[in-house]
Amino acid sequence: MTKDTDRPSLRIRLYAALGKEPEWSRITAEELHTLRLRVNRKRASPLARIITGRMDPHATAEWREMALPGRTLPVRVYRPFPDRHDTAGALPLVLHVHGGGFVGTAAQSDWINSHLAARLPAVVMSVDHRLLAPGTPLADAVDDGWEALEHVCRAPEEWGVDPGRAAVFGESAGGLIAALVAIRARDAGLSLRAQVLANPCVDVASSMNDLPSYRRYAENPTLTTGQMEMFLRLALPPGTDASALSPLRAEDASGLPSALVVVPTHDPISDQGRRYAARLRESGSPVQVSEYPGATHAFLSMPNLVPQAKAARAEITAFLEQRLNT
Repeated sequence: MTKDTDRPSLRIRLYAALGKEPEWSRITAEELHTLRLRVNRKRASPLARIITGRMDPHATAEWREMALPGRTLPVRVYRPFPDRHDTAGALPLVLHVHGGGFVGTAAQSDWINSHLAARLPAVVMSVDHRLLAPGTPLADAVDDGWEALEHVCRAPEEWGVDPGRAAVFGESAGGLIAALVAIRARDAGLSLRAQVLANPCVDVASSMNDLPSYRRYAENPTLTTGQMEMFLRLALPPGTDASALSPLRAEDASGLPSALVVVPTHDPISDQGRRYAARLRESGSPVQVSEYPGATHAFLSMPNLVPQAKAARAEITAFLEQRLNT
């Protein structure tokens, strides 16, 4: 493969050049908070649709508050218009977790989530989990994902869903949360129909430098080594059991729901997705891997910059439709 074909597309490189990456190793808690507000405001703005894509016209989206023990959790709920489904019955549930880790908002995934809601049809609930920060480790975000699923499955009438037809879907750091939620659901006896993991981070217990993809695509503009180092510092305070937060290192990977692992090839952590798929397959859990040559990390949030996003969206829709509606 030539050097040029290993480079992200010109559109992605130009987009990345418009922003200036902070000096992650020196950023303070206050600076991180300010950065997060600015980034999330930008991602949720109407102007961002130029990059993140427009809502499906046959779906709605609304913010709701979910009451969990000791806190409320914002969730963004997508539903098909009534004329898209039989309003007499409950709909399947897709619990979605956005990417970003220490930044990110459910609104950045409006394009794909509204499409899933309209086309499956289903209720898609995107969890606006606690973002990583000093004092807010990865374990808190994982708890938000799991407790949101538990809550909805205990009160399905409130949300209009059929808990017997539920799936999880996560992107990047959200893929890690979704994978751990699937493991917790299995252990709790809650049956899921499927899991979709897009460019997932599934191992925070080993050095990223051990990954050939991480070395090869270390300067990828949509996920830099500085961002990953910042993510790991916030995710794992001293004394944290990193293996317990790494789906790849789960003691038992059997009995998990059918998985679709979406791998953009131009991604520093693409090898993590491949390795987790292999682990699932070896454990007897059904899995399919779909690679998108030339696509970069987080490409599902940038459909107007990365054309492969549309094909991936169609594949995810077909995968979930088959497992939720049969």
